[in-house]
Amino acid sequence: MNDRSAQRLAMVQEALASGGTLHLRDAAELCGVSEMTIRRDLSTQPSPISLLGGRLVMASYPGVTPVYDLTEQQSSHYQVKQRLCQRAASFIEEGDTLFIDCGSTLIPLLSQLSRFRELTVVTYALNVANAVAVLPNVRLVLLGGLFYASSQSFGSDGMGAAIERLGINKALISAAGVDCERGVSCFHFHEVGPKQAAIATAMQRLLIVDASKFGVVRPAYFASLEDFDIVVTDDERAPGLLERHPLPTLSVSLA
Repeated sequence: MNDRSAQRLAMVQEALASGGTLHLRDAAELCGVSEMTIRRDLSTQPSPISLLGGRLVMASYPGVTPVYDLTEQQSSHYQVKQRLCQRAASFIEEGDTLFIDCGSTLIPLLSQLSRFRELTVVTYALNVANAVAVLPNVRLVLLGGLFYASSQSFGSDGMGAAIERLGINKALISAAGVDCERGVSCFHFHEVGPKQAAIATAMQRLLIVDASKFGVVRPAYFASLEDFDIVVTDDERAPGLLERHPLPTLSVSLA
């Protein structure tokens, strides 16, 4: 661990030792650095400190439950997500129609789409749509409905049916939890319908997840591992985990 990063996390941990929470702004002031530096320390180093809704808290503090914050997720494991997206991009072919899921994992993929001559992107995520809308080679299909700011995505009762009417070559799906027995899950229930419709419709289904998601179960179940053709991950344990639950049609691609 970087010595200065370790010192900063130790200072924050000491401040939290008596219990309670510490605002990210106050932690940055305590350490004499920017808020982004504190975020980077937490995302790149193992620590018992969690960042929830802009406040720092010890993971063992009573009542702490996981809360999804897209801004926090975007700075978490960013370099890993870049590698995952580079690997995922290798499966994309010229002229493909892609379903690109919401969340932070697939954002680095969007900058790689400009090297193709022609693609169609189907998404229900506003941050994905904003990124690809400026690409002249990409035709954008944005699925609308009620906007959920926490995940920058839309939801509606008819979204699943709209997806099923499209010809999708590849569905690129992200997840907040992957468990060999309890399946693949996410934080938000409004994401279940579009994820399931894309999985059911696409000719090829890719699950893109980093190592931190394995062995985790989140509230909204949407698929089993056998619903996917390829798992793109950086977790070298993944092939071993999946060997205990043999899925003959599933392959693992390590980034």
